[in-house]
Formats: sequence, structure tokens, C-alpha cells
Amino acid sequence: MKPPLFCALLLLTGTLQAAEDTRQLAPMPRPAEANLRAEMRASLLALNEILGLVAAGKLKEAGELAEKELGVSAMGRHRGQPFDARPGPHMPPAMHRIGIDGHQAASEFARIAASADREKTLAALPSLTTACVVCHSSYRLR
Repeated sequence: MKPPLFCALLLLTGTLQAAEDTRQLAPMPRPAEANLRAEMRASLLALNEILGLVAAGKLKEAGELAEKELGVSAMGRHRGQPFDARPGPHMPPAMHRIGIDGHQAASEFARIAASADREKTLAALPSLTTACVVCHSSYRLR
């Protein structure tokens, strides 16, 4: 059991960290924000499945999934929706560039995984999340 003072300090630390959020605000209309959040959740699910496929030695399948769900092939999913529902046009240019870089990195991972070279595929895995980490560390929606 943790002493009450420790728990209080832990809560205070979390509150102070939240108050010091220095990430750039990237406001967008609610429909665009909802689409972006749904896309990020779907990307996280795809990443989890890709990791499972790589762990199971199914490299080609991992590459195919990476391209379909995260790669350049996945860009523009919202282009047929109303302008207020499309996240891309509402992003700061640097944020949008990070997203494009992430799609390109996923396509490169897919190319490497298609070769069925386990070592190269494992080495390329971090490239799938680099853009995610950079964007989430730099930007916030609220």
C-alpha cells in the first residue's frame, strides 16, 4: 500500500505535466477531428496486427497490411467527404508533412517486408512508428 502523501504527489505531478503541455495546438472542425482520431485508432490496431505477423514470421503478410492500412495506398481516405470532415487541409503544414512521411515510411517497410528478409524487416519496424511519435510529441488537437 502506498502512503497517502506519495499518491497525492503522484496526482500533483500528473496535473503539473498536463498544465505544461507545450505541444502546438492543431485545431480543426469537430468532424475532421473525429475522423483523425478514428484513423489513429485504426492505425494503432494495424500496427498491433503487423507486429503479430512479424513475430509469427509472416513478413509478406505484414508488409501487405502495412501498405493497405498505413502506406501511401491509405492516403486520402477522407477526400470524398465534406471539407470540414477532412483532417489534412486543417493541419499545420509541418504536421501534414509528418503524416505524409509516415505513409511513405510504411510503404518502404512494406517493400522491405515483401523481400521476406527477417533481419531487414525487424530493423525497419521502428520506421512504422517514428512519424506517430514525432507528431504526437509535437501536436495536440485539444
